[in-house]
Amino acid sequence: MPESQSIEYKLSWRDEYLKWICAFANAKGGKLYIGINDKGVVTGISESKKLLDDLPNKIIQQLGIMPEVNLLRKNKLHYIEIIVQPSSVPISFQGGYYYRSGSTKQELKGALLQQFLLTKNGKSWDELPVNAATLKDIDPLAIQYFTRYAIGSKRLPLQSKSETPKSVLEKLNLISPEGKITHAALLIFGKKPQRFFANASFKIGRFGKDDSDLLFQDVVEGNILQMADQVMDILRAKYLTSPISYNGLQRIETLEYPEDALREAILNAIVHKDYTGTSIQLSVYNNKLILWNEGKLPSDLSIKKLLGKHPSRPRNKRIAEVFFKAGFIEVWGRGIAKINDALTNAKLPKAKVREFAGGIEIELKQLQKKHVTENVTENVTENVTENVTENVTENVTENVTEKRKQLILQLMHKNPNITTTEIASNLSVTRRTIARDIEQLKVQQKVKRKGTDKSGSWEINN
Repeated sequence: MPESQSIEYKLSWRDEYLKWICAFANAKGGKLYIGINDKGVVTGISESKKLLDDLPNKIIQQLGIMPEVNLLRKNKLHYIEIIVQPSSVPISFQGGYYYRSGSTKQELKGALLQQFLLTKNGKSWDELPVNAATLKDIDPLAIQYFTRYAIGSKRLPLQSKSETPKSVLEKLNLISPEGKITHAALLIFGKKPQRFFANASFKIGRFGKDDSDLLFQDVVEGNILQMADQVMDILRAKYLTSPISYNGLQRIETLEYPEDALREAILNAIVHKDYTGTSIQLSVYNNKLILWNEGKLPSDLSIKKLLGKHPSRPRNKRIAEVFFKAGFIEVWGRGIAKINDALTNAKLPKAKVREFAGGIEIELKQLQKKHVTENVTENVTENVTENVTENVTENVTENVTEKRKQLILQLMHKNPNITTTEIASNLSVTRRTIARDIEQLKVQQKVKRKGTDKSGSWEINN
């Protein structure tokens, strides 16, 4: 029998092999054989009875665990079998923590060690307190946003609407026993989460012919509870088209990817991201989009299992609980299945899911490649190839412009003092484009300017 996740062979005993026993105990357990070579052939050991007496004491004294140690015999040769059970608590050897992965022993350090210790102790990273944070760092408007959705989904009682931010956080277990604001509380409801977690952001990039051809990009920051809404708004306005069709006189706009699939994929990335790593990244191409978030799968959950029915195993327990109460996600491990159901209904291929660069990558693809020219206009429209009619191109352009106008109104509503230059910067288009859009909004009587260009403000007409 060859070496494996649960089997290791050694020709003779050395005290450093206590690291291997430690690794087995911290993983799924295993067996260490002394007196067998790498090919699984018994070579035997001398002083086997003395080793049988010494090993249990060494293991107990150094590791604090009691394995089963057996003296076995084959072809008149004695060898030792050490059976190690998985430990429910972290086991260390001389200050180091070791873990069995595949057929190798690895010393855990940094973020991996932190995650291991938290998991062994039944905790998750998002439950940890942030000593420098206070209730002043929590945004009451984000709390109101949450309670509105949670009451609407019938996962919070109606009286929750009148509770204080502190009371809501306490009921959501987002304040530590010591009274400190937790990682989850800051990420979900923080005024400026990126002040504490620099990479708690969502990057979107539009690519042309290849990965070196970045056409434009956006970075979404702020609390993660409202991040999915912001990402979807930007995708509709700038990155994706909504082909227009008519049912009689009714005008119908359908996003090129089903919104249910997009939203589920975005929420999965936000909820399951390792927030000690880098930003979430969404790459949009002519005929596909690829979404990646940092964070490996649990050791006992493969991609194959992920695609089928499996227990929900959130990396960030508190974050997942809040998103569930808000009605944004389920708790049945059906995220990928829901994405594929939406894609199938839209007659698109199923999502491709893979482990990549220490995280999870999901790819959504169009049936046919959409050809676009290398130059993207300042209006963020795509120049359609010759085989597409002029009317279709006009409809796409009109749709993108209208979506951008809606985003302009949202920015003005959020900050009535925002300047045209700032709006252009937010939407990654030229100031001239924004000025033209605003003039059209004024003609449509949707917005007006109060005061001067330098010191005035915007007033939205409902």
